[in-house]
Amino acid sequence: MSRLVVISNRVADPRKAAAGGLAVALGETLQQTGGLWFGWSGTIVEDGPTGEGELHKQQAGKVTLATLDLCREDHDSYYLGYSNNVLWPVFHGRLDLAKFESNYIGGYRRVNQLFARKLLPLLRDDDILWVHDYHLIPLAAELRAMGCRQRIGFFLHIPLPPQITMAAIPQHEWLVRSLFAYDVVGLQAHQDVQHFERYVLNEAKGEALGDDRFRAWGQTLRASAFPIGIDVEEFNALAAGKESRDMYQTMRNEYSQRRLLLGIDRLDYSKGIPQRVRAFRELLANYPENRRSATLIQIASPTREDVDAYADIRRELESLCGAINGDYGELDWMPVRYIHRVVARKRVPGLCRAAAVGLVTPLRDGMNLVAKEFVAAQDPQDPGVLVLSRFAGAAEQLKEALLVNPYDTHGTAETVQQALQMPLEERRARHQKLLQRVREQDVHWWRRTFLDALRSAPDKP
Repeated sequence: MSRLVVISNRVADPRKAAAGGLAVALGETLQQTGGLWFGWSGTIVEDGPTGEGELHKQQAGKVTLATLDLCREDHDSYYLGYSNNVLWPVFHGRLDLAKFESNYIGGYRRVNQLFARKLLPLLRDDDILWVHDYHLIPLAAELRAMGCRQRIGFFLHIPLPPQITMAAIPQHEWLVRSLFAYDVVGLQAHQDVQHFERYVLNEAKGEALGDDRFRAWGQTLRASAFPIGIDVEEFNALAAGKESRDMYQTMRNEYSQRRLLLGIDRLDYSKGIPQRVRAFRELLANYPENRRSATLIQIASPTREDVDAYADIRRELESLCGAINGDYGELDWMPVRYIHRVVARKRVPGLCRAAAVGLVTPLRDGMNLVAKEFVAAQDPQDPGVLVLSRFAGAAEQLKEALLVNPYDTHGTAETVQQALQMPLEERRARHQKLLQRVREQDVHWWRRTFLDALRSAPDKP
């Protein structure tokens, strides 16, 4: 079996349970093939030279972890600049938050060239390379320019924007052209593939060859939807653990007279949290029977707090929650419990299981695995209801959820009321279908499907 080489911005030890979803997904194949995982070390060298970085290697069982340090200038232009101030907002449809600084693109390409230069000597002839996410879009093009002939796949974990939005990026043609150095490009949803096709046809003047194959700039690739899933068995093991069971019991005891609505998100402008809180306020205003009965628990874990847009959304959210509690709260009931910190992953299943309604209402999301975790955590005999944004990639798979437009505050409030009033029989029927799909298309299915496509891809000319 060919060795799997994974390249991502950050690297995790796949042996550790807290390493994250990507480590869980790829750990099995990495261990089986004696694989290599390559990425940034997380270390910033304040006065280091640009385009250089020290390489570190360590073993994690049969897996080699290879990481690079970055100098301050490279980190700030590649990661904070182009990745998070250009690609992240544009790919999530927020052109108003993008900062098209001319120096960002130089650092982004310089770091991708550095990755390619340091990775190339570590490769074997029959390796299969899998590159992950928006930080490393041009990596295959840089590797090909240095003579790399191995099969290379790419997976975009965030959404791909429509053609007209992508075209707002000053270097958009170079960026998309870089994708054609890959053999297979994986996207989260069929809608993303449609966006890619329209760009290829209209901007690149390329052609669609059928069966998700596209040709432009003299290169051919396959671009398909490979929706990422969760490890259901691993999540069930967490649910059976003491911390999850204690959390569930605590919530049931403390809120024995309440119906819980739950949101678990990073504090990011793409997650639609202020719109969700406004919809909850409208629910209380329009359906007074929910007062003293429904409680929204909103967990918004910190992220990128040095960026102005995130500080702004935190202030807005704190103001909204405070206003609702001030207007509707009683001495023995607060409508909103807002928590701005990370909740231990081991407690998440118990929290989800205690909720009558799961609110996953991003303005735009590549997939959103919280939606799938909420489904997996439910008691099949008395399941909660998932209210899901139609703009999350998960909406293509989880059609039995109650789908909402998060920009429509009134419509979202009406749908939440429908969820709170849904009969048990309907809740069970919806949950059964949702759980079946979450189980069938889990993270292991995602890994196998993508790697099978990559292994069977035609050789590059």
